[in-house]
Amino acid sequence: MEVSLIFKIAAVGILVTVLSQVLKHSGREEHSFLVSLAGLILVLTWIVPYIYDLFQTIQALFAI
Repeated sequence: MEVSLIFKIAAVGILVTVLSQVLKHSGREEHSFLVSLAGLILVLTWIVPYIYDLFQTIQALFAI
């Protein structure tokens, strides 16, 4: 796992948190939820290949 990926995830987390708080205080809870959901989906698309590699490594390790 690259260190830059961790910084990207942190940046998305900070951005989503700030946008979510601004939208909640302006009375747009629906948009706040959608921003949070979009941030989650974005981070998951970055993480899923690493999780797949982890399961492949575990499978090869135990020779299942």
